[in-house]
Amino acid sequence: MNQELLLGLYVLMLTIFLGFEVISRVPTLLHTPLMSGTNAIHGIVLLGGILVAGTADNTLTLLLGLLGCLFGAGNLFGGIVVTDRMLEMFKKKEPAATKAEAPAPAAVREKEVVGQR
Repeated sequence: MNQELLLGLYVLMLTIFLGFEVISRVPTLLHTPLMSGTNAIHGIVLLGGILVAGTADNTLTLLLGLLGCLFGAGNLFGGIVVTDRMLEMFKKKEPAATKAEAPAPAAVREKEVVGQR
């Protein structure tokens, strides 16, 4: 195998282990800001995949660039959706509708009609 490819795989393996250790120790309170930061990182991964695929001179490089684009885009948009859902939890709830505004159930309407006769 090529020395550069082995070095790249070694760095990839180390970053996977390091990322897992860092993420597993993050307190729950910091997950939303961390997700926003990782969305920016995935944008850079997507850009890197586009650059690699655009300058590919063999099939392996093109395949790795396209996989980088695919995984980077999936993580980027998935992270945005998850962050949006997490931020929805912190929004204030709408006040409940008053009785005058809420439609009455059918059983209540029947009693009112019967009582009016």
